[in-house]
Amino acid sequence: MKIVDVCAFYSPHGGGVKTYVEQKMVIGPQLGHDITILAPGDTHSVSERGPHARIITIPAPRFPLDRKYWYFKDEATLHAKLDELAPDFVEVSSPWRSATMVGRWQSPVPRSLVMHADPLSAYAYRWFGPLFSRETIDKRFEPFWRHLRDLGANFEQVVCASAELRERLEAGGVANTVLHPMGIEAGLFSPSRRSASLRRQLLAACDLPESAKLLIGVGRLSPEKRWPMIVDAVTAASQSMPIGLVIVGQGGHRKRIERQIAGNPHIKLLGIERDRVKFATLIASADALIHGCEAETFCMAAAEARASGVPVIVPDRGGAADHARGGAGVSYHAGSALAAAQAALKLLHHPPKGPFDGATTTRGHFEALFADYERIAREERRVA
Repeated sequence: MKIVDVCAFYSPHGGGVKTYVEQKMVIGPQLGHDITILAPGDTHSVSERGPHARIITIPAPRFPLDRKYWYFKDEATLHAKLDELAPDFVEVSSPWRSATMVGRWQSPVPRSLVMHADPLSAYAYRWFGPLFSRETIDKRFEPFWRHLRDLGANFEQVVCASAELRERLEAGGVANTVLHPMGIEAGLFSPSRRSASLRRQLLAACDLPESAKLLIGVGRLSPEKRWPMIVDAVTAASQSMPIGLVIVGQGGHRKRIERQIAGNPHIKLLGIERDRVKFATLIASADALIHGCEAETFCMAAAEARASGVPVIVPDRGGAADHARGGAGVSYHAGSALAAAQAALKLLHHPPKGPFDGATTTRGHFEALFADYERIAREERRVA
């Protein structure tokens, strides 16, 4: 099939969506598909990634709140480019304006919306949750729910990577939701990578002996990840047992997190680890992974920890919650530092015994997703 991904979230400067589409451009052709990533950019450009994969950008404005990104503005130009590319299937990777534009494209070509973002959890529930119930917030954001229901009616599939997101969208009246959990890199994350010497080094960096417990946090240093809450939770839990925390990540929220740490010698910000083997060894060498974000659409960090035999301490909402299933971790009331501290102590006092069933591989994810697309395309042809 010729698959075009209308990808408003793509940026050459990095991010989870960039990683995902780079993997798609490698694995898609291996599975016999032709992959085009159609993204907004400063100019029109074509970057070939092999005989059956490419990134095409069309001129678009920069996103004012984050200049690393652009946004589709000219609907006629987008439709013309889709006409020119003549795909067999179209994906949209953002639930915002670009999805509406593609939904209005006058073509019988089937299309899917891949929910790479959960705006309600990332913004509305996080901002207003301390003041109002979710039911009240949903009522106030009814225009956005109506927008999502319109998209569900205009797309053959609304693809969710977590059961919690799919269930919430379905309960809100969004049609055609399906579950396709994302996958992790094959052969990289394993309990066999656990290193006692690295664990000792990390605890020593946290000014703690080898007998202490070691937690790891992984993710972008941004507000929705709730790192200050995690710092408070670990600080509180440390009053009952010696616990060190290392946070692996980068982002604009670093100074805010450093202020929250306030010189606590048992919590360290390590920055990002780009060597994938070293990164996998870091995760495998921890006693547990702790996570604060309830807005994850999948939560790759928790999936990688689970595959590494490392239990997880995760909020009870969002994609991270899926990874505590089957005894592989504990969940806590999202947004509560006290609940996170109590969950951490519960797990560290009574750690679950692995191994845990791991996430599917990235290749397995795309095999299942593209098989769905092929089925839909065959059905559309029969109807036509």
